[in-house]
Amino acid sequence: MTVDDLPRTGAAPADVPGTAAPCEPMVQLLTPAGELVAHPEFSLDTSADEVRALYRDLVLVRRFDSEAASLQRQGELGLWTSSLGQEAAQVGSARALRPGDYAFPTFREHGVAWCRGVDPMDLMGMFRGVNHGGWNPADKNFHLYTIVIGAQTLHATGYAMGLAKEGSRDAVVAYFGDGASSQGDVSEAFNFAAVYGAPVVFFCQNNQWAISEPTDRQFRAPLHRRAAGFGFRGLRVDGNDVLACLAVTRWALERARTGEGPVLVEAFTYRMAPHSTSDDPSRYRPPGEQEAWEGRDPVARVRACLLRERWADQDFFDEVDEEGEALARRLRAGIRGMPDPDPELIFRHVYAQPHPLVAEERTDHAAYLAGFADDTPAPGAPHPGTKGATT
Repeated sequence: MTVDDLPRTGAAPADVPGTAAPCEPMVQLLTPAGELVAHPEFSLDTSADEVRALYRDLVLVRRFDSEAASLQRQGELGLWTSSLGQEAAQVGSARALRPGDYAFPTFREHGVAWCRGVDPMDLMGMFRGVNHGGWNPADKNFHLYTIVIGAQTLHATGYAMGLAKEGSRDAVVAYFGDGASSQGDVSEAFNFAAVYGAPVVFFCQNNQWAISEPTDRQFRAPLHRRAAGFGFRGLRVDGNDVLACLAVTRWALERARTGEGPVLVEAFTYRMAPHSTSDDPSRYRPPGEQEAWEGRDPVARVRACLLRERWADQDFFDEVDEEGEALARRLRAGIRGMPDPDPELIFRHVYAQPHPLVAEERTDHAAYLAGFADDTPAPGAPHPGTKGATT
């Protein structure tokens, strides 16, 4: 397999294996070589400053993502789900959001979280097991991570329907993966959104693998073509092209917020890391596949563009890299110094209002913990002298 075997813009790309219907050409504004190209429907009036800012986002997201993976291997996090290779899809789509727009993520949208102002420390705290989310969704217009596959598409559709009833000009983005598209929740969300004209953009990051199951084992028609069956627009974008993802998502959000209904965006990308730190992709990926996709690396192509257009010099790249290292140092120190949570916190925010059963359970648990001597650890707690927090 080579890079030439992968879909390109300008001609109909290769069909998805196992399908009879061809895909429409992907929207692409930036080639893997870093060359800016025009598109007849989706244009982007960009500037050197904007491209530099996008490059900074991509580099910093990748840096804290790799730091989190390292911290998990050191026992500081219980798990980590890397976004390596998917940064352009996430950053491009997230930078298309207005402040009032709302995003519903899965558990891998670290780039979207970054663009919505969520501190990576809060993300890692959740994977360390010391919080249930770490941020207030109302403050960031970014929902908590959703582990139940596909469920967030229904949440997003309902929220978008509420916005429409209120007469709001805001819109919603629902993120999900190719594997989630096999869940019934996603089809239900598509149907409700279409019938009610909900201002929601369904942004699917097709990273080729639902854990160990390839796309040709998941579905028999290109993902973006599903939208037509529900009565709305679907299209495929080069998910490793941050400019194309930005342009298409801006267009889709504007269409949604002006009452033209939902849009399905299939960002064709690749998960270059394991599904999670408990996964070993070498057991199921064919030889040469990852190497072929590395030639379409989303960060490298923006760097190539900046150099080609003479929009940045080595000093700029060095400055961004140092900012990334400073971020990694802060996260290392912060995670390792993060205190254990108060056991009582688990009983808070279970319901919007006080609940007698939760109050009873909280009292019982407090009495249980109080029954241990000061020098005897509670079950599951580290023994005296053990380094690190219980996660």
